Amino acid sequence: MTTSPAPAAPEKKSLKQSLKPFLSRPALVMILLGFSSGLPLSLIFDTLQVWLRDVNLSLTTIGYFSLVTFVYSLKFVWAPVLDRVGLPALTKMLGHRRSWILLSQIVIMAGLFTISGLNPQAHLGWMALVAVIIGFAGATQDIVIDAWRIETAGDSTQHQAVMATAAAWGTRIAPFVSGIVPLALADTLGWGFAYALMAALMGLGIIGVLLVPKEAVHNVRPIDYGDAPAKPALELVEWLGRLILMFFAICLMGAGLTANIDLFKFLFPTDAAFEAVKALWTSKSYGILLQFLSVIPVGLGLLMLSCLPIRNLVTRPGAYLRQTFVVPIVAFFQRYDNLAWLILATICLYRISDFVLNVNGAFYLDLGFDKLAIAEVRKIFGVVMTMLGVGMGGFVMTRFGMKKSLVFGAIVCGFSNLAYAWLATQGNSLTAFSIALAADNISAGVAGTVLIAYMSSLISKGYAAQQYALFTSLYALPGKLLASQSGRLIETTAKSADSGGWSSIFKGWFGNLPAISYEKPAAILKVSREALGTGYVVFFSYTAAIGIVAIVLCLWLVRVQKFKDDAVE
Repeated sequence: MTTSPAPAAPEKKSLKQSLKPFLSRPALVMILLGFSSGLPLSLIFDTLQVWLRDVNLSLTTIGYFSLVTFVYSLKFVWAPVLDRVGLPALTKMLGHRRSWILLSQIVIMAGLFTISGLNPQAHLGWMALVAVIIGFAGATQDIVIDAWRIETAGDSTQHQAVMATAAAWGTRIAPFVSGIVPLALADTLGWGFAYALMAALMGLGIIGVLLVPKEAVHNVRPIDYGDAPAKPALELVEWLGRLILMFFAICLMGAGLTANIDLFKFLFPTDAAFEAVKALWTSKSYGILLQFLSVIPVGLGLLMLSCLPIRNLVTRPGAYLRQTFVVPIVAFFQRYDNLAWLILATICLYRISDFVLNVNGAFYLDLGFDKLAIAEVRKIFGVVMTMLGVGMGGFVMTRFGMKKSLVFGAIVCGFSNLAYAWLATQGNSLTAFSIALAADNISAGVAGTVLIAYMSSLISKGYAAQQYALFTSLYALPGKLLASQSGRLIETTAKSADSGGWSSIFKGWFGNLPAISYEKPAAILKVSREALGTGYVVFFSYTAAIGIVAIVLCLWLVRVQKFKDDAVE
């Protein structure tokens, strides 16, 4: 009797073999496309706000420009259309994905050139409209670039890791450029010139599209209308009804994802009534619950309802919407069966420790750092550390595989926040600031890259655009909602520390605190400097503790899910 030989162990890759894929043509092209993807949002949100304030527009007026982020939060809504619909002539020439990417880039470039020629004081309405168009084109570009990246990498974990790393490098460089260069040029050459230059830089993305290897034929699944007869007049009425419901659901979800209900102001009889509801919507007590409900289950439920067939009645609009919007989501749950909810929970909580850190800017000021020091450390040193973290994340995945990388990313993501807890006890030490920021940015780069690669590996063939867009629209939601309570937690803990509560045990950690640290904010809050420092220590420790949930989920997931790893486990 003979026995079958044991399967050979996979050959361990050398350092050179692990690094070589990052210099491949698709990876280098992905850096260009990632830069093109990361450029528009910063220019129509953060940098544009600086321009508007520079010409003395009110904060209220500037606040309305935050509405352009709606389209980025809701890009999964029209992602299915980009999977299904081609562009006349352009698709035949370039392929399905490349044609949509190029069209989006042309619209963004034209929009930025248009904004460069506008005076915000005289043409504010036009500027807002163009910003929305740029936002829609930018979100569309993101959808299609992500879909191209996922389809290009295929089922290979290593390829997904390399492409995710290259994309992250590009998208991290873009906000750095768009956040510094326009501000540096505005005083000497003007905002118009700065935005025209940013429009020209979109040409790097176009070069990336032209360098993309020719893509495989994109197969669009045909719509099965069954026995539903064509009834144009009734179908028009049905389409209008469904689209109105869909639009309302989209706005409701956007209001929850961005914590902004300005789109619904027209529904209120008086400004006072609107302001009262707005205060409730953004309140620390009930806002988080209202925002969550507006996204899940109400908004998403209404969106699904608008796409489902009418009960006991098969219609062509119902069949089209169900197979375009609902079937891709159903396909995910069918593919992963009992694991689907565990996978979604892991995705949504994986970076929760990062997403609740919404008070860091105020924290640095409270420590006593001046604005210039904060800008230099965050914008220059911080970006370098993030890029290092992104590269480390890609290297870990190609070297050790997805399982170990997923757990490693969750661990460093959560526990790196303890560096900020330590910084809170050091005051305005530039060395301590640099160490804490390095720990946070490197870990964020690692965890973000691993998560992108993992989400990409989950996509069902033929549904890349919608499934990935849905993941990226929802994965930050829990952290975003919890982040609304950050300031309240810090201030409550600080007051408790001064009144002899349990947190007072930490006050002894601040014996060598510099005199400038927490001086002004503590006086405003009417607590001691040590108490406010204690509030920050407890907050950052709490953010690290909730990261344990992500670690547990990852350990559970890697035990039960099968991974297609090319690297050694």
